[in-house]
Amino acid sequence: MDTTPHTLDELASRAGAWLGRSTGAPGHTTAVVTDRFDRITWQDTYEQSAGLRELAGELGERYAHAPDLLTDAFLAAYKVAPQLRERAEMAPSRLVAHQVVAALTESAEFAGLRGETVGDPYAAAMAVLAQASALRGMLESGRDAQVRADRATRARQDAEDAADAVGEALRQAAAGAAEDGTVRAPAADAVRRAVEAAEATARQAAQDAGQALAAAVPGIRSAARKAAARAAEAVREEAALTRAWGVAPGDLERMPFDRRARLAERLRTSRLAEWAELIGRFRQMARGERARKVENATGELVGVTLGDDLSRVIPSELANLGLPELRAVFAARYAAGELMLYDSRGERATGRGAVVACVDTSHSMYESGPGGVTREAWAKACALALLDQARHAKRDFVGILFSSADKIQVFRFPAGSPAGIGQVLDFAETFLGGGTSYQRPLSEAAGVLEAEFADAARAHGDIVMITDDECGVTEEWTRGWNEAKRRLGFRVFGVAVGAPLAAGAGSVLEALSDNLRSVEDFTDVHAAADLFRVI
Repeated sequence: MDTTPHTLDELASRAGAWLGRSTGAPGHTTAVVTDRFDRITWQDTYEQSAGLRELAGELGERYAHAPDLLTDAFLAAYKVAPQLRERAEMAPSRLVAHQVVAALTESAEFAGLRGETVGDPYAAAMAVLAQASALRGMLESGRDAQVRADRATRARQDAEDAADAVGEALRQAAAGAAEDGTVRAPAADAVRRAVEAAEATARQAAQDAGQALAAAVPGIRSAARKAAARAAEAVREEAALTRAWGVAPGDLERMPFDRRARLAERLRTSRLAEWAELIGRFRQMARGERARKVENATGELVGVTLGDDLSRVIPSELANLGLPELRAVFAARYAAGELMLYDSRGERATGRGAVVACVDTSHSMYESGPGGVTREAWAKACALALLDQARHAKRDFVGILFSSADKIQVFRFPAGSPAGIGQVLDFAETFLGGGTSYQRPLSEAAGVLEAEFADAARAHGDIVMITDDECGVTEEWTRGWNEAKRRLGFRVFGVAVGAPLAAGAGSVLEALSDNLRSVEDFTDVHAAADLFRVI
């Protein structure tokens, strides 16, 4: 035992060094540096997302600091340039969470994920939920380190209590100090022991926690890479799904969180969800065909004719304009429609009225072809691309689903109104079942064009009949149909899916159609490409 007297100043200096360390800042509880707006965004997203709240509750039952980790994971994905705090700035109990977030943000996979999530609270929340399983695994990998970190935190608190004891020992020592400021050895020894015990306890706890965390780092890093890759894949899949269904990014950004979550769930569970890639390829093909289509396309040149179309005047006629004495002749021939023009043969888009897609939804449309794609999937994908086509041309679109004569459902998409994704999904998901009747859907389609002509004086609509069956029609109905077609000037495009006989010579579909094709490979979106050049 030390019997040397100590001055009160010496004891205060030594104890003060410890007191200054033990009563410093307790450290941060989140690893990502945030501002007030970040915290508001997280809180709003958390309150709107039942999934995040459920995950926080589940993880919180086993890992006390899980809510802070979720905050970090969200903001690391959401912020434009997330900045991580130094380890020394963290509360000891949050060092495991800090390591998890560091492992996530340092991985190349996380950089790819951020390409989909930066600035989008919904996508960032989805990324967190997609990493839920991996976060559990990382927290489990760091369980021993967390136990020791919590122990270090408790040791720190014990040290705080020891600091209070040091203060009390100083007061007692001061009370027994001699007139020259020295303290009797037993009192000084009590102060020294209190200081050294506090230092030793905190130092050992911090060392144990650091060793345990170092041992957990490789497992956490490996899990972080997998988590980021899995989350990126999930976010990209959902983005591809919404694009395939024609949901514009701007519409998603304006959509409330809960509505967007419900939409995403509906898209994932839709009857045609597994065919989203086919739908996307159909729409992409249609866009390409629109880009190729030229108004008043001349097609293949086959000779010379007479007329007044200045876009097709032959060079020798144009040469007359260069001679003052022949300009009057040119003007006279132009007025009389007798200019020499290139004659052509080819496809020409003439439709101005509504586009009407009649889609067979009889039981046989369930059948699949190459690649496992069903007849229904091909037909609905084609119809959705026709919807895009009509909207691009500012034409009304009407989707008619039919089967037996008593089963029909009509979906209207006026050109002047937005095509809500809910209605689009209703159209795509509806399946009536039953047999096949041509007369009812075609009569309905002619009625749509008749009403449009009466209301807006628009004629020359287009009807696309997509079916997998041959069906008879009555002579009386045929007379009425031909009269309506003559009066309204509409065209009929027949598409037989998986039913070559329905498109065969002498079939009813052939008799009703101006343009007919048979589709056998349901993975081939280009089988209908010419439809999108002429409609």
